[in-house]
Amino acid sequence: SDLCALIIENFKRHIFIFEILPLRRESEMVDEKELLGAIEKAREGQKRKFTQTVELVINLKDVDVKQEENKIEELVKLPNGRGKKAKVCALVGPELFEPAKAVCDLVILADNFQKVSEREIKTLAKKYDFFIAQANIMPLVAKVFGRALSPRSKMPSPKLGLIVPPKANIKPLVEDLKQSVKLICKKAPVIQTLVGIETMKNEDLAKNILAILDKVKSKLPNKEHNIKNILVKLTMGKPVSVKP
Repeated sequence: SDLCALIIENFKRHIFIFEILPLRRESEMVDEKELLGAIEKAREGQKRKFTQTVELVINLKDVDVKQEENKIEELVKLPNGRGKKAKVCALVGPELFEPAKAVCDLVILADNFQKVSEREIKTLAKKYDFFIAQANIMPLVAKVFGRALSPRSKMPSPKLGLIVPPKANIKPLVEDLKQSVKLICKKAPVIQTLVGIETMKNEDLAKNILAILDKVKSKLPNKEHNIKNILVKLTMGKPVSVKP
C-alpha cells in the first residue's frame, strides 16, 4: 500500500509539472521565447516623438494568391487588443441610425450620402479602419463609396459580417471590430498588419502575433509550409526576423 501511495504521489507531481511547464505545441510555427526576443530587438531603434505601431510582416511562398481559392481576407480579434481601438464608420438607413450612433465613431445616413464629396469620402477611407453597411442600401453604398473604399479593401463585406440587416444588433460586432485587424492577401504573397502599439507589453504583443499566425496558417493550403519568413517591426524601425 505504501508503494501504491508513492506511485500515486509521483503521478500527481508529474501531472502538476506537466501543467505548469510552458510546453511548445506542435502546431506553433514560432517559439514564443524567440518571438519575445524579436519584439525586444525591434524596439532598439531610434525613439520617436509619437507612439509607433508594432507591425507584423508574413511573407508567403509556393502559393499563388491571385487564385481565388488562395486569397486571404480575414478578421482577427486580437486577444490583447490593438492598443488603440480601431475606428468604425457605419453607412446606414434610418432603422440603424440610432443604434449605430451609440457605438460607432461616425454614422452617415443614406439620405445624406449624396452630400458627401469625393474628396471627403477619400479622407474617410484613410481615417476609418472599418466600414459597416446596412444590407438593403448596399447598392447605394457601392455607388457612392465604392471607388474610394474598394482599392483600400475597406468595402463592407458579407463574408466578414460587415453587411448587416436593418434590425441587427450591431453592438457586439462593433465592439469586436474595435479590437480587430483585417488580414489581406490578394495580389502579392505578403501579409502586413499592425499587432499593437509600442507601449504594450512584449508578452501581450506576442499573444496577438500568435493569434494572427494561427489564422493565417489555417487559411494556407500547406499550412506553415507556405510561410517563407516572419518579420516584426515598429512603424519607423527596421524589420527583425523571427526564427522558427
